[in-house]
Amino acid sequence: MTRLPPRSPGNGAAAPGADAGAAPLATARAAPAVSKIPQVTLLFWGTKIIATTLGETGGDLVAQTMKVGYATSSIIFIALFLASLTAQVRADRLHPGLYWTVILATSMAGTTMSDFMNRTLGFGYPLGAAILFSLLLLLFAAWWRSGHTFDITRPVAFRGELLYWTAILLSNTLGTSLGDFLSDSSGLGYAGGAALIWSLLAVIAVAWYSRRVPTTLLFWAAFVLTRPLGATLGDLLTKPTAKGGLAYGTAGASTILLGALVLLVSHGYRRQTRTAAR
Repeated sequence: MTRLPPRSPGNGAAAPGADAGAAPLATARAAPAVSKIPQVTLLFWGTKIIATTLGETGGDLVAQTMKVGYATSSIIFIALFLASLTAQVRADRLHPGLYWTVILATSMAGTTMSDFMNRTLGFGYPLGAAILFSLLLLLFAAWWRSGHTFDITRPVAFRGELLYWTAILLSNTLGTSLGDFLSDSSGLGYAGGAALIWSLLAVIAVAWYSRRVPTTLLFWAAFVLTRPLGATLGDLLTKPTAKGGLAYGTAGASTILLGALVLLVSHGYRRQTRTAAR
């Protein structure tokens, strides 16, 4: 958390020889003046679902269709995540394209890391999901002990932003395991798994508008759940019709989803421009 500089004795004047502008400047650097997170609206959640679905199909395109493999694909996507994250934390304001690039990178990395854990290492979906859920809880505990705010709509310091993005990476990896479990192991199938998650998200939406549950808790619950929704929707788009899918394939589905994501991000830029002009 940002600490205010100590006041000097007496009437509050600066100590002799001190730079009067140094403390405010240090404070400004420690805590950005504006939030770099988009407003949490229906546009935000729609873009999140498209991005995480693209993360599922794009991750499978590289790892499976292009036969790069889960381990190598994970390294590639983690490198993309770190590069885009570096640009995001160094930015001084919201850039929708940059923000959603980091989200997409975490989704693709989450897809391949989850598949590497559950398939290559043989953990299986239930155990893999349990491990990732435990790691996410530990991260939230460390976040709480750090004193940094969970309210992502407020400007945050550097460490708070890193905690936020680490939680997103873990939640997207966890969501992949949950989505694959619902689609492949639960007996619900792709459409059934998606329907279950939509139902849970509807409950969260009702609680959100009722304002009886802390919105920060609801935000993270919805954020985790939209990832398995993306996983099940991705499977629905890519799998053959014999398995209950729509048979677009990883390449076809990724192309469609990328186009939709570009349109939504462009709309976000236009909305940001209109808001700034008021």
